[in-house]
Amino acid sequence: MNDVSLAERVATVRAFNRLYTGVIGVLDEGPANAEYSLSEARVLFEVAQQTELHVSDLRKRLDLDGGYASRLLSRLESRGLVVRERSGEDARRQIVRLTGAGREAFADLDSRSVRQIGGLLERFPDEDQRRLLGAMGTITQLVGEKPADPTLVLRTPRPGDLGWVVHRHGTLYAREYGLDERFEALVARVVADFADHRDDPRQSAWIAELAGERVGSIFCMPSADERTAKLRLLLLEPAARGHGVGKRLVHECVEFARGRGYAAMELWTLSALDAARGIYRSAGFRLEREEPTREFGPPVTGEIWRMEL
Repeated sequence: MNDVSLAERVATVRAFNRLYTGVIGVLDEGPANAEYSLSEARVLFEVAQQTELHVSDLRKRLDLDGGYASRLLSRLESRGLVVRERSGEDARRQIVRLTGAGREAFADLDSRSVRQIGGLLERFPDEDQRRLLGAMGTITQLVGEKPADPTLVLRTPRPGDLGWVVHRHGTLYAREYGLDERFEALVARVVADFADHRDDPRQSAWIAELAGERVGSIFCMPSADERTAKLRLLLLEPAARGHGVGKRLVHECVEFARGRGYAAMELWTLSALDAARGIYRSAGFRLEREEPTREFGPPVTGEIWRMEL
């Protein structure tokens, strides 16, 4: 990234920060109901989440240095909202907890926050609320602390998922392999065929979610040979790679085919997809033949893989 591009992106982030702090009133000075500074309110919120909290843990959560944290707690302590005590498990550590007055203060602050944010959301129709929350979720996912083991869910497609499958295939394969819009059109035809035969018990599809976000897909569909199923449209978002999502999707697809009485399963993939090919190989597929093509723009080598069920 050159210096000009970086400067433009920094300016965009700063503009967003100015906008959003204005929207939520972070910089308001002295409104009638502001008994506590933003920092004091954040401390009350964190301490309220559990019966007692180690001061060192509070500092880490709020990224506070020792002196500033001590001054904040002293102010709240002088107002009778928190108490600090030596830990019974380790006398070298302090714990902090809310008093009865502190719990009442937090409840009041919490209800005000709910009303404020509710008022913000009510300015928008439901669709725009969902877009706003989705954008916030994206920011949180990118800059927040990553969960150590995000929850993986495989589910059947919902309204909007089939369009997402087409869109993400077109975007990722263009970016990573240079395929043009003809590949996206092929994916759209496969998805349309799936939707046109949605009541066919010989086919199914799964959408993978990690921590509530769509990160992958796979389809099991019948072929011209009624005894052979096709594994189609395996997709993994970059954020999903390394979490075992691909193996789970392929396993689900293969087990479904077995349960429907198929004798074999085939798939088409690109020779450049080393990770996907590794998943297919470990699942029991074997490479049958190669098919060089320029059908999607740049020259690529397609591969047909097959496994007996």
